[in-house]
Amino acid sequence: QLVESGGGLVQAGGSLRLSCAASGRTFSSYIMAWFRQASGKEREFVGEISPSGDSTSHSNSVLGRFTISRDNAKNTVTLQMNNLKPEDTAVYYCAARYPGRPDYPYWGQGTQVTVSS
Repeated sequence: QLVESGGGLVQAGGSLRLSCAASGRTFSSYIMAWFRQASGKEREFVGEISPSGDSTSHSNSVLGRFTISRDNAKNTVTLQMNNLKPEDTAVYYCAARYPGRPDYPYWGQGTQVTVSS
């Protein structure tokens, strides 16, 4: 089970930190990712982090502004979002997949991020 938190309303240029808490004993085995979906748009990949946390990837739209990290001891993955823009407004989802497989079988319920101009 994945549960996101930390969403809210922020002005453009501000920051938010999203967290995703995972249950289970095998959290450190999964690649963890963040996606987002704006109203009326398709779901978009934001970034992901390797099981050990030593490798990350981010979409070009957030590169340099957003950072993914994880704490395997606490079964959490975070998304630090800086210099937020109105186009970052979306529901943000945490997801997990097995290494070597492209699909994400596990999803959180999402948390709303709204950036005002």
